[in-house]
Amino acid sequence: MLVLDRTTCGDLSVSGQREWLVTNGIGGYAAGTVAGVLTRRYHGLLIAALQPPVSRILLVTKLDETAVYQGRAYPLFADRWADGSVEPAGFRHLERFHLEGTTPVWTYAWADAGLEKRVWMRPGANTTYVRYDLRRATAPLTLRLQALVNGRDHHSYTRAATRQPGHIEPVAHGLRITTGANLPPFYLLSDRATAQPQHEWRRGYFLSVEEYRGEEPLDDNLYVGLFETTLQPGESLTFVASLADDPDLDGQAAYDHRRAYEAGLLALARPHLPLTDPAIEQLVLAADQFIVTRDFQEEGSGQSIIAGYPWFADWGRDTMIALPGLTLTTGRPTVAARILRTFARFVDQGMLPNCFPDVGRTPAYNTVDATLWYFEAIRACHAATADEGLLRDLFPTLQEIIHWHQRGTRYSIQVDPTDGLLYAGEPGVQLTWMDAKVGDWVVTPRTGKPVEINALWYNALRVMADFARRLDEPAADYEKLADRVRAGFARFWNPARGYCYDVLDGPAGADPTLRPNQLLAVSLPHSPLDAARQRAVVEVCAQHLLTPVGLRSLAPTDPAYIGHYGGDRRTRDAAYHQGTVWAWLIGPFISAHLRVYGDPAAARSFLLPLFEQLAQHGLGSISEIFDGDPPHTPRGCIAQAWSVAEVLRAWQEITAKASTSARSDIRV
Repeated sequence: MLVLDRTTCGDLSVSGQREWLVTNGIGGYAAGTVAGVLTRRYHGLLIAALQPPVSRILLVTKLDETAVYQGRAYPLFADRWADGSVEPAGFRHLERFHLEGTTPVWTYAWADAGLEKRVWMRPGANTTYVRYDLRRATAPLTLRLQALVNGRDHHSYTRAATRQPGHIEPVAHGLRITTGANLPPFYLLSDRATAQPQHEWRRGYFLSVEEYRGEEPLDDNLYVGLFETTLQPGESLTFVASLADDPDLDGQAAYDHRRAYEAGLLALARPHLPLTDPAIEQLVLAADQFIVTRDFQEEGSGQSIIAGYPWFADWGRDTMIALPGLTLTTGRPTVAARILRTFARFVDQGMLPNCFPDVGRTPAYNTVDATLWYFEAIRACHAATADEGLLRDLFPTLQEIIHWHQRGTRYSIQVDPTDGLLYAGEPGVQLTWMDAKVGDWVVTPRTGKPVEINALWYNALRVMADFARRLDEPAADYEKLADRVRAGFARFWNPARGYCYDVLDGPAGADPTLRPNQLLAVSLPHSPLDAARQRAVVEVCAQHLLTPVGLRSLAPTDPAYIGHYGGDRRTRDAAYHQGTVWAWLIGPFISAHLRVYGDPAAARSFLLPLFEQLAQHGLGSISEIFDGDPPHTPRGCIAQAWSVAEVLRAWQEITAKASTSARSDIRV
């Protein structure tokens, strides 16, 4: 499915923008471009998570490969320098690029020789494998690998002049590298190549995407070792970069392990999610890339969800929205339950963390919706598993959350006794998913009673009533609260415009801005709107916000609309929720569309264009955001958890609806 031919690979304007990603399930990753040109500070062969899933450090940046064949040297790597030059341009030898599962595969060809390269990570370990297979040749080939390393936080950049000297030590099968006093040593090893230590700073790598994002565009890397071997036709070389001093150097066995792991993921998903389209199979594998272990050191470990690669860690809101699609649709309910239990440990004053903590840091609780999404995630998990034990264990936590919201918690989050609706917000904080903030400037503050927050609040109360009945607990109070919220929710209807206000009772009164947030009042299992208003909401969002890759965060007719996402951080954040398209919103739209129209074929047609995105930005995954204006260029993270999750969840929902409709037709 994901194959790039010689023409595409040889065009730097294309292959230099297509990015690959491999992960290890503990927060570490490797990423780069098809062309091999570094374009982000986050590109590298080993970005290790020192305190899973965070404290991520770029250790190994790249391998500069040169093949010597029949007396001629063929550079296979590529670099863009500070003066704008690209030298060498090894991508010109690329005959083909494709994915095997999540593993990127490069096929280089020159004369009568053909060499394949694969990159993958060991599940559960900060270990990256690079394997070279000489598939075709009529003479021996000498392969030289120049290893470049760094030793910095993956958000940062390096200047050679300010770096402390590291240490390069020969060991069996390769080199032991130390790049800083506060960093652990790591190892560059090979199954058959000789290793010669080097020490040469290479300065001025130009990172074009960082320049586009208004960030520092230059980085330096340290050349630490030359690995060299001669391959006969049919032979292979395995290179390993690892924090472990004894990783398995058997490349074939390591790759077989990776392939078996991914085959297992597909086997788990198959009974729950029809893998009738290659894109769905690819997305099942992409879903796994976001599921990570969170290490609590002396308190053991739990599981969580990385919000997006390459720069996000695990966020409460993103985790709860993404959980059903990443775990339940893929046949991994045990993972779902473990994530839900992990987050229960961090509920404080009735709130889930917004930013999940690094080890030893206090969580940030500046979110009103993560906690409400928690109810829906638990509901979805119970619906899929009927796990009464999980429900009983978490029910006291959910009761505590409701009580805190009734009496009031942080940031003025509290129930308004006059209408039962949930109020949230104080100056200088951003509490909803539209959370961009630059310095003291909150771009979309939405202080008051946001429409999706109250849709989630209503849904949470109905869910609690259902849970209480299942556990033989009193349910009447939750039903009474929900009835009051439903009555109060009628205030959101704007009869003059025929859709919901985005926020009520804000500093400037009711906000009539047309945004996609009102879709949640239709898409969630429990809707506070009647059928006519549900239909009106879906229709207005379809006409003004829907695009082939998701929904705009603001209607183009609004004077504040920004159709392009780019520039420095302030410029980007100003556009983040002011017109930028969000892929994850296709999920609520499809759920709402199915509820209103009951037409799975139409719903599927809205989803299919996102399948094409698997070959457009982050290969094999779906981007975070897109420009609001056509052609809706992908932006932001190359792989976003809730983007992938909501496509999978929507696909499952469409399939289930189609099956139900077919059975109804048979009965008729």
